[in-house]
Amino acid sequence: MAVLKVKFTKTKRDKLAQILWILNWVSVVSGIILFSLGLFLKIEIKKRNEVMAKGDINSVPNMLISVGVIACIINFLGGKICYDCSDANKFSRWKLVMLPYIVCTFCFTFCILVGALMCYTMRNELEESLYLGLRDAIKFYKDTDIPGRCFLKKTVDLLQIGFRCCGNNGFRDWFEIQWVSPRYLNMASKEVLDRLKSNVDGKFLVDGVPFSCCNPSSPRPCIQYQLTNNSAHYNYDFLTEELNIWTKGCREALLDYYTGIMRSIGIAALLIWLFELSVLIGVRYLQTAMKNVLLLGDLEGESDGWLLENSFVETAKYNISIIKNLGKANQISTVSGMNDPNINVQNADCDKTNVTTKSIPAAR
Repeated sequence: MAVLKVKFTKTKRDKLAQILWILNWVSVVSGIILFSLGLFLKIEIKKRNEVMAKGDINSVPNMLISVGVIACIINFLGGKICYDCSDANKFSRWKLVMLPYIVCTFCFTFCILVGALMCYTMRNELEESLYLGLRDAIKFYKDTDIPGRCFLKKTVDLLQIGFRCCGNNGFRDWFEIQWVSPRYLNMASKEVLDRLKSNVDGKFLVDGVPFSCCNPSSPRPCIQYQLTNNSAHYNYDFLTEELNIWTKGCREALLDYYTGIMRSIGIAALLIWLFELSVLIGVRYLQTAMKNVLLLGDLEGESDGWLLENSFVETAKYNISIIKNLGKANQISTVSGMNDPNINVQNADCDKTNVTTKSIPAAR
């Protein structure tokens, strides 16, 4: 029994074809939107590529870009097919193409759904990439004279100023690394030498942060050195007073930023998926209705259209049986092999006397 069977008159078929023609052109626009969203996300990731570790974070924008291009091509073809379906004679050209087209479009719409879900599942990969990338960027912050790293100081400073953050997880990350370049250290100073000797690795560690961590909205001048030393500053208590530096880590700030973008893109992709699915259902009804018109032979009469020709269970069983039988064409069936004349044939005994031999004719 057909699933969701609908009866179509000639007028309804023509209107359905016209509506689907318009919707397919709208779908072309939706494909352009998907392409633009994927390109925008790729550019935003590229902007902070220096503070991200290499990984699969580009899989989502690449997926959206690919799906957007395919959407434009498929829906452009679908618009042409639906336009011709208003005429039964023109439909005969596409009769053999429509079912493969519907199957390919279904797979394509599934890819849109996958791309939308990936926008919500890549948070962990993005968080790990940001953690590793920011850790290395902060580690090489002082290497302003080394080629390949000299740009990291500017990158990190602009990042902390723009996103109002400090460090990887927080401002205390700067306490654990030497972020002051050795060229700016006075090696003749006893204080510098004592600090270098007090560290096992010989690093110049201070309880301070770069200037880019300062909050310009704070009424007090920025305290970026000796943050944990109350006696070093007038009327200052590290434990009770609100610090005038950014306390939020840059990893969290960037993660919130990209998560907001991907959620918006994911919602847009889900809406486009629902729209594409509705167009696909309409094309399926049009294909079955036009096919039945040709079978009935009455181009002006009524015809049935359906979503599935058989029930869901029967369709699933049929498709499963096809999958199971794949690859069995070259296999020899054990049942048919029992009737194979080449099987279980006894070898002739060459020693038996009843074997007749042809005599050689005598020469004349």
